[in-house]
Amino acid sequence: MNASDLYREEILDHYQNPRHFGNLPNPDRKARQTNPLCGDDISMFLKLSGETVSEIAFEGKGCAICLAGASMLAEFAEGKKKGELTKFSESDMLDLIGIEVSETRKKCAMLSLAVLKDCLL
Repeated sequence: MNASDLYREEILDHYQNPRHFGNLPNPDRKARQTNPLCGDDISMFLKLSGETVSEIAFEGKGCAICLAGASMLAEFAEGKKKGELTKFSESDMLDLIGIEVSETRKKCAMLSLAVLKDCLL
């Protein structure tokens, strides 16, 4: 099995078994965005301990890239400082996802990052 197959398996695993999926009661921050082109919809909820994301959860619906990306980002973001996450770029997100994403699917991959950044404002 080559590296791209492993990444595809990881995407499928995050899509079928998303980490941090669900509502977070009494979040300190929350945000929601929808991609009107395809209908992907992500809500994200954060609890902060000072400048650190102590808990994170997301809800939504969408394609495999969108939901797997949200799961992977939530897993990555928990325990990180707000300053580190505000600097997290589209390029970093693509690296986190780990597969080549076509231009048309890039919006799907970036939706959760946009929602996280809204939470950090």
